[in-house]
Amino acid sequence: MASSTTDAAPARHPPHEKYERLVAAAQALPRLTVAVAHPCDEVSLGAALEAADLGLIAPILVGPRGKILAAASALKADLADLTLVEADHSHDSAAKAVALVQAGEAEALMKGSLHTDELMGAVVRREGGLRTARRLSHCFVMDVPSHDRPLIVTDAAINIAPTLEEKRDIVQNAIDLAHALGVETVRVAIVSAMETVNPKVPSTLDAAALCKMADRGQITGAVLDGPLALDNAIDLGAAAIKRIRSPVAGRANVLVVPNLEAGNMLAKSLTFLAGADAAGIVLGARVPIILTSRADSRLTRLASCAVASLFAAAQRAAKPLPEV
Repeated sequence: MASSTTDAAPARHPPHEKYERLVAAAQALPRLTVAVAHPCDEVSLGAALEAADLGLIAPILVGPRGKILAAASALKADLADLTLVEADHSHDSAAKAVALVQAGEAEALMKGSLHTDELMGAVVRREGGLRTARRLSHCFVMDVPSHDRPLIVTDAAINIAPTLEEKRDIVQNAIDLAHALGVETVRVAIVSAMETVNPKVPSTLDAAALCKMADRGQITGAVLDGPLALDNAIDLGAAAIKRIRSPVAGRANVLVVPNLEAGNMLAKSLTFLAGADAAGIVLGARVPIILTSRADSRLTRLASCAVASLFAAAQRAAKPLPEV
């Protein structure tokens, strides 16, 4: 990961270079069979169709046939070669998309033009859902122009105020994703407002506990450090000024935030102030879940599919998470 110093500007990389590498890597894999829940508008259907055209996914379209065909007509798209599963409405679309995964007919889920809560409600149902022993969490895989590798930010979309136990799963999900993306040394910064443990700031206590959990093997596959303020997590110069000696400080490629509010503000700050793109994926279920937004760029939507494909490939090669 590129870093800045106190007397040099951060290195700049071609826009979207990292996402293009992710897409290329996923294109080398077999197509990921994805149940697309309720792709009933041009944006969500178009994203699935373009990912299919690029060889990333093999979509199964789940939703009211009339609405899907109307969206396809607006796109001037031919759906003759695709599988359509009829559903009555958005809740039914979510349930039937999940059922396709349960039946082994799909390896991932993709959000269409329905609310995230509708899709996730079907995922977390105790009967017929896709829960595992791992807590679900969201990761933004961010293409930040000043960094030479994707930067993972978690959790900014699912867990509002996670407990220490939940943060353990959030961290492990992000580590697993980083390895699936080909990161050789995963450096996790547990981010807070400061780099010292302060009993008055609970996130610093959680950070210290998570680092000790890694020492004891309760979190595996990465180097952890925290608490770290954002500047000394990603900037070598800032870490040097604070005299922080750590294999993570200034080199973090995973940022674990204290809560959803902090994560959301960090991701949007990077997007709107630093020109970053943010591909989104939910982990911890039996299969990866692709979350796209109407505001996402074309390449961001494709990158989300690519990330899911790379993670699913790694998941197939590993021991699956136990179901609950």
